Amino acid sequence: MLLLKTFGLFALTAVAEIVGCYLPWLWLKKGGSAWLLLPAALSLAAFAWLLTLHPQAAGRVYAAYGGVYIMVALAWLWAVDGLRPTQWDYVGAAVALCGMAIIMFAPGQR
Repeated sequence: MLLLKTFGLFALTAVAEIVGCYLPWLWLKKGGSAWLLLPAALSLAAFAWLLTLHPQAAGRVYAAYGGVYIMVALAWLWAVDGLRPTQWDYVGAAVALCGMAIIMFAPGQR
């Protein structure tokens, strides 16, 4: 259960970060409205708050979060940008997720 809770929280955190960065990208690169910056700021605030919900030390959470972020960013690449990840993208994401699991679930972590 801890694995699912940790992974789900990281995935939600990644979506908040990606949305918070994607909306300004739409404004700057695609001529979107400057009003996109308001939900972007809220999304980035949610991202920071979500990171605080993990019981482990902040540095460990930040290090491990990167692994899940990579996987969610590749899903975003496919779902939003319409580009299917390559086999090497999947291999890289698997390696990153293994690193995340080692960091977060090693015995004796606080």
